[in-house]
Amino acid sequence: MSLGRGSGRPHLVTGGSGYFGSLLVRRLRERGHPVRIFDLNESDESSSQVEFLRGDIRDPDAVEKAVRGCEIVHHNVAMVPLAKDRHAFWSVNEGGTRHLLEAALAAGVRKVVHTSSSAVFGVPARNPVDETVAPRPQEEYGRAKLAGEQLCLEHAARGLDVTIVRPRTIMGHGRLGIMQILFEWIREGRNVPVLGRGENLYQFVHADDLAEACLLAAERPGPAVYNIGAAEFCSMRETLEGLIAHAGTGSRVVSLPMGATAALMKLTSALGISPLGAYHSLMYGRSMYFDLAKPRAELGWQPRHGNVEMFCESYDWYLAHREAILGTTGASHHRSPVRQGVLAAASRLLQLL
Repeated sequence: MSLGRGSGRPHLVTGGSGYFGSLLVRRLRERGHPVRIFDLNESDESSSQVEFLRGDIRDPDAVEKAVRGCEIVHHNVAMVPLAKDRHAFWSVNEGGTRHLLEAALAAGVRKVVHTSSSAVFGVPARNPVDETVAPRPQEEYGRAKLAGEQLCLEHAARGLDVTIVRPRTIMGHGRLGIMQILFEWIREGRNVPVLGRGENLYQFVHADDLAEACLLAAERPGPAVYNIGAAEFCSMRETLEGLIAHAGTGSRVVSLPMGATAALMKLTSALGISPLGAYHSLMYGRSMYFDLAKPRAELGWQPRHGNVEMFCESYDWYLAHREAILGTTGASHHRSPVRQGVLAAASRLLQLL
């Protein structure tokens, strides 16, 4: 019997109103599980089998109430790089995770699936990143996420069954944030940049494939760590050119010098005039991709979506929902449009190349 199936006890999804969390809620409902959402933002779900609790992961009393009576916990609350808030990175991604794990241990939760981040590796020592590559985050978001992972390992040693899932950059219909700027530029036929020749191999993961990995991880007893990404991926240039060919708007991929551009990205981010975070300037021009042997062997998991396919799907969804998206307020970072800041001026300069 799968964990939680038939028990009548709910699966808790922290961050269940966010981009990935809301998808996970739908997948759980499709499988017949009662679900409890814990989030600061209202949920789109309106089922009698979905309970919504408004609360802050930094509030231990609210977290204890949310965990009470749950069979499985999917922990997805995170302060993402787009927020550029060092204090929140730590209070949410480390402090909030501590509250969640303590509450889960005290409540006798059977399984916790903790969604971490590939940012814990920073610029990896080598690719593909497998279980022998040690994390070495190089900016504050990644450091806070790694601290959250270390808490998971500590609580596993205390008897809590917790599995860590590290996704590559998530794509799929509904994915906005920084991607919304890319989609808007391509819709308008504007040029889009790569750093250097754009030959860096960059793996993404479709939200549906990630959700499947999380659900399979919830069903497998015993602590573990899984790196999750697409099986079919290519260079950053090839990914963008595939999307541009699909869009047919006349955009082109143009090369910018990597060192100077990355330094300028970092500076404008620090000055608060660009929406990009430190992780974006660190990794946009660099290769990173996971070895998928472990989740395939232990979970029986197989990713179904490749880079270009998921970008095209996300772009088409954006076009179909653009009017509503531009009027969105109060949603999570990955479900909201982004102010371009200095990137708007950069876009005009790219047209001259």
